[in-house]
Amino acid sequence: MSIPSITAVTRTPAATGPRAPWRDWVALALLMFPVLLVAVDNTALTFALPAIASSLDASGVELLWIVDAYPLVLAGLLVAMGSLGDRIGRRRLLFVGSAGFAAVSAVTAFAPSAEWLIAGRAGLGLFGAMLMPSTLSLIRNIFPQPNRRRLAVAIWAAGFSGGAALGPIVGGWLVEHFWWGAVLLVAVPIILPLLLLGPALIPESRDPKPGRVDVPSIALSLLVMVPVVYGIKALATHGPAPEAFASIGTGLLMGYVFIRRQRNLAKGHRTDHSTAPMLDVSLFSNRIFSTAIVANVLALFSFNGFILFLAQHLQLLEGQSPSASGVAMVPALIATVVAGLLVVPLVRKVRPGFVVAGGLLLSAAGYFLVAFGDHSHGPSLLLAALLVLCLGVGAAETISNDLILGAAPADKAGAAAAISETGYEVGSLLGTAILGSILTASYQGNLRLPAGVSELAPAAATSQAGETLAGAVDLARMLPAPLAEAVTAAARTAFDSGVHVTASIALVLMSGACVLAAVVLRSVPKAQ
Repeated sequence: MSIPSITAVTRTPAATGPRAPWRDWVALALLMFPVLLVAVDNTALTFALPAIASSLDASGVELLWIVDAYPLVLAGLLVAMGSLGDRIGRRRLLFVGSAGFAAVSAVTAFAPSAEWLIAGRAGLGLFGAMLMPSTLSLIRNIFPQPNRRRLAVAIWAAGFSGGAALGPIVGGWLVEHFWWGAVLLVAVPIILPLLLLGPALIPESRDPKPGRVDVPSIALSLLVMVPVVYGIKALATHGPAPEAFASIGTGLLMGYVFIRRQRNLAKGHRTDHSTAPMLDVSLFSNRIFSTAIVANVLALFSFNGFILFLAQHLQLLEGQSPSASGVAMVPALIATVVAGLLVVPLVRKVRPGFVVAGGLLLSAAGYFLVAFGDHSHGPSLLLAALLVLCLGVGAAETISNDLILGAAPADKAGAAAAISETGYEVGSLLGTAILGSILTASYQGNLRLPAGVSELAPAAATSQAGETLAGAVDLARMLPAPLAEAVTAAARTAFDSGVHVTASIALVLMSGACVLAAVVLRSVPKAQ
């Protein structure tokens, strides 16, 4: 079902009439809790991966699925859940998703195996998909004035990017002081303020004339995402194989079927009670809209891919504690939020397209430092690169999100909001799936364990060392000092080679996106 425009939204009787301005801003503050929760959850678990690998004996592929299961399901269901919110009320869906997210988080925190943890993360994706489509649509409804809305959307974007950067800090501290499950358990206190105060302060909104839910399109959206990501992971981890290409081909075929169905439904949607398309694909014919989506996706792609290898480098190669490595990222957290807020007045003097291009250029510069710098003598270069990258991410994603909403016609604003939120999750997913898989494959292909290891360590430990950096660190702890140092050095060399490869790939992508944004978005006028 397509999501209606904000102008077609109705409020519940309790929300009609003038509202005091302070109630609007308090409502915005409450909506930041689910935004922070989803953003933190995208990155917090990354810092718990070494502990999870040791506690649950997870393989390299299982570790990637632990990270990816959540954003994969979430991205596949975002637009579908936005459609459901149109029917039952966006605020109501927000509360259902919040309660479900907290409950599943509490259960998943005590997962006894990697398989159970992956299943729990998929369940969190289901309820997380109920949260994000509601927040931005509610913000657009609460702040109808353009200037106030632009600031509110900027705060929303800053909350998302800031939460993504805050995730490693929270995750690192919790893992060090408690156990890896505390990273999931923290969702319960985060969501309580929304559930307690939201009913009184957040106005309800829904589509007054929704069509029927398009169940086949919901299934098709999942059949697009899952096979494509699985195929990418298989290619990166095991190299070219018929299974990987068949999986990607299946996903692309389902994507074609999905698009055809949306177009056919749009042509045949004539009555209020007929089945409406889940996604209005005509939005993508707008070059500004499509280019802003690409910029949004790649901004999150670059950030999450960077965090994935930086967390492992700080903890496993530099020997930092989880909380210390998280605190090391505080400057980047501040830079992301500040950059997102500062570009709001900047677009009144500089064309928005150039601001987006500049943000992507900064992201490329961050990866340039990693790809061509020597980061074997401490973490300072990597942390400086993260700071530069986060300045770019904060600027690019904030303005690209505003361009996505502004480029769509007024009667398609809700659909644009859902697509924008999907872009956030797709970028996060691809950052960990693609760069993470390439990093793992490069590590496994370049690791050369010294002679004599197999005679002194269990075969299972040696095998695990060949799959993950965490496994190599655990193996080194079992060996006498000279051999342990040799194993650590071999693991560092293999891991660093993978980091250089992934950084080079990300550098090319960010540079290309920068040029694309500068060319296509240059016609967008300055904000009034």
